[in-house]
Amino acid sequence: MYEEPYKWVEAVGNRRQYLDEQFKQGSPVVAVAYETGILLLTVSKGTPKLYEIYDRLALGGMGHPADLEKLRFSLLEMAHVEGFNRSPSDVTGGRMVKYGIAPVIKQAFEEVFKAPFIVKILLAELGQKAGKDAFLTINYDGTFEEGTHCAVLAASPAVEQEMVTYLRQPPTEGWSLEQAIGAAVRAWAVGDRAQRRMSEDVRENQESKADPTRARDEKNDAAALYSHLRETVAEKTIECALLDRQQGGFSKYRALTSDELGRLLPRDMKASLT
Repeated sequence: MYEEPYKWVEAVGNRRQYLDEQFKQGSPVVAVAYETGILLLTVSKGTPKLYEIYDRLALGGMGHPADLEKLRFSLLEMAHVEGFNRSPSDVTGGRMVKYGIAPVIKQAFEEVFKAPFIVKILLAELGQKAGKDAFLTINYDGTFEEGTHCAVLAASPAVEQEMVTYLRQPPTEGWSLEQAIGAAVRAWAVGDRAQRRMSEDVRENQESKADPTRARDEKNDAAALYSHLRETVAEKTIECALLDRQQGGFSKYRALTSDELGRLLPRDMKASLT
């Protein structure tokens, strides 16, 4: 009888190890505020990772497509029921996460005789005015964090911190859409490179740790990041969506077309990606 709690703790630890492995090859997700809204960006290979949830809510995810789709549908249903029974103003990211999806993910993670959700979620909420936007990220164990100005998803907390640090090097307030896209796609490259370093052998990891200058170059050298993008995006798609305060109607969500994205990419990035 006394061994049962310890067995549960050991089982939960094994689930963490298993889930951490599942995300090592995933595509990071970046969300950042700009002057008139929120930009969400990732790189996908056929399966979409960015979605509209409600008028001012958008979702980005990484993990198993079936799990992401199941949770996306749950959020959609929850948001529309809430909006119908109460009012659209009651459909907030905080309410959807804290009283809706996070407890579901936590329960699935802790029930060790059932499969957990192989998914991480980023929920972006457009504020009524600049500076009032909200970002929430949910881990595979149901824990969540709230932030402002930007948020990311990646394979590990260390990689996420590296991406956020890169994004916050220049002030994020007042960015144009073009500036936001440039910063977001470079931050994605920072995360993808960091995840690849996680998968290298011990010798290469030791060399990287022994040479801090190399790590800084990988994070801060825009030319190197664009080169990495050229290598990794060749057979993939840069997926980009907006929550735009200037857009008419109730829904503020729209996906950028490839032509729009091509026009908005910074000039030096276009040169690297063509």
